Amino acid sequence: MNAITPLGGVSASETSVPTEFTDCFERQRGAFLVHPYPSYAERVADLRAMHRLLVENRDALVEAVHRDYGSRSRFETLFTECLLNQEGILDAIKHLRRWMKPQKRRLDITQYPFASARVIPQPVGVVGVVAPWNFPISMAFAPLTGIVAAGNRAMVKMSENSSHLARLLMEISPRYLPEDKLRFFDDGGGRGPAFTTLPFDHIFFTGSPQTGKAVMASAARNLTPVTLELGGKSPTVVAPDYPIRTAVERIMWVKMLNAGQICTNVDYLFLPEDKVDDFVRIAREIIGQRYPDINGNDYTSIIDERSYRRLETTLEDARRKGARLVNLVEGQVPDRALRKFPPHLVLDPTDDMEILQREIFGPLLPIKTYRTKEEIRDYVRARPHPLAFYIYTNDRQLQDWYVTHIMSGGVSVNDGLIHAGLHALPFGGIGNSGMGHYHGYEGFTTFSKMRPIFRQGPIRPLNLLLPPYDKGAFKLLNLMLRLKS
Repeated sequence: MNAITPLGGVSASETSVPTEFTDCFERQRGAFLVHPYPSYAERVADLRAMHRLLVENRDALVEAVHRDYGSRSRFETLFTECLLNQEGILDAIKHLRRWMKPQKRRLDITQYPFASARVIPQPVGVVGVVAPWNFPISMAFAPLTGIVAAGNRAMVKMSENSSHLARLLMEISPRYLPEDKLRFFDDGGGRGPAFTTLPFDHIFFTGSPQTGKAVMASAARNLTPVTLELGGKSPTVVAPDYPIRTAVERIMWVKMLNAGQICTNVDYLFLPEDKVDDFVRIAREIIGQRYPDINGNDYTSIIDERSYRRLETTLEDARRKGARLVNLVEGQVPDRALRKFPPHLVLDPTDDMEILQREIFGPLLPIKTYRTKEEIRDYVRARPHPLAFYIYTNDRQLQDWYVTHIMSGGVSVNDGLIHAGLHALPFGGIGNSGMGHYHGYEGFTTFSKMRPIFRQGPIRPLNLLLPPYDKGAFKLLNLMLRLKS
């Protein structure tokens, strides 16, 4: 066991990290110092190598995630992880030349017209990525797309619940990119805290707000900037004007995707009082059509036994405190060994119930009723900022009112989750739900130093304002002040 000093040298200190972490970091840091600005062609070649990794090993990647879950819908892995990341890489390649282009900026009155000002995107160095288990391919390769496009090198630590995938990526990744550019690590039994003590040039973390605080504190020791993609309780509101069947169809698609194990999932729902019975009836009908057998291949398992038990405890807590539970697959017996948890609606929830106090991360949907939009505003505002907010209404003024009055990381209107999968939109939280953005251009800038460069011209206008300050200097200064008044 060795430790790394903030400057990157190996020495003894109170915080130790595994040798394989320190050795890889030193190799990547050394390679970056030798070649700190990869060309456009080099970056495109690296992005294409990542794309080939996903395409050529697709079946093996899907199978590894399936084994980590116990039973993960192959369609969902192909759609939400393989397809979206292949698209994201190709989108970055398409726009990379423009992203890398220096940006011309305006000069102020004291420099115009002889000088120039530019912003040049430059790589920051070595980036550490801590990937979660719920979308382990996406949450590794989505940030990697921005990291590699920006010309950086990366070390990626996978989750303890993604051991099969981690071993596969560790095996195949060197065939596509050398380890001084990209290397994957398994968790190895709780090595996350040690990983984030490395003096990375940037840390990208996806996980819970509680762990995010620990990552931020660890990064602060090296003054390492962080991007934190956290979670929270994302609310959804259905307005009286919106067709209830369409709302149920779209909301339940999001809620059942990955068995609800999504940080931007619908965590609780606001319905008009007279829409609840219709929502329950239609939800039962739709779930019965989409999942005639929850033990089948289309429905994903809960990731581990601890999480399964937590969902059981959450439901029992709600029942004991007076909530009405609606099993949407009543009559079906879930496969406990595969951790197939039956989806439930939770009616009449109260704030003292666990289901309204913590992120659910499962196929449970509490439904609250409301009468006015102000009730929703006040309720959501009284809690930490959510990662997502979903609004169902065809009233454009009402849409804008909710967007203006309720802050969240992102918003989808008349649908759920879609904003998080669009490469042209930045993705990120605010406050308790995270900080920083990635995806598309914002991912490129997150992992770049947008470096301001000023070049003085042959004539320096500021010389007219040098001391001793005579009448001419004051006259010129007063003229500039009047022009800016």
